[in-house]
Amino acid sequence: MTTLSLRSPTTRRAVLHYAEMWIAMGLGMAILGPLVRLGFDAAGWSAVLDRTDWRAMIMATEMALPMAAWMRVRRHSRRSVLEMTVWMYVPFVVLLVPYWTGAISGGALMGIGHGLMGVAMAVVVYRHRHDHH
Repeated sequence: MTTLSLRSPTTRRAVLHYAEMWIAMGLGMAILGPLVRLGFDAAGWSAVLDRTDWRAMIMATEMALPMAAWMRVRRHSRRSVLEMTVWMYVPFVVLLVPYWTGAISGGALMGIGHGLMGVAMAVVVYRHRHDHH
């Protein structure tokens, strides 16, 4: 079993990479979120953003785009970027069925989805911990 230590350069790079991705994702929501709202309002589609299922997927996209761009800036392969991006969406896609059937609320969809997104991303970072530059 591999032990993790923050003294390890590999672990430090992986933790830094994870933090950088979350910063990029936060900036994406802060910058793209209002622009998406304006675009949907201008197109007369603002009601779409009132639906939690649509909002979750749009928010994941607002987070994924800058995260993917940052990964490319950091010279990660397209395959690595695609893998990380897919795992950002998987928790929400899985939770849509319980949401649509009324088994979970919109708040649960968003909260659990984001929590699982963080876990899924951490697993991918750990799995590729030796690839971080």
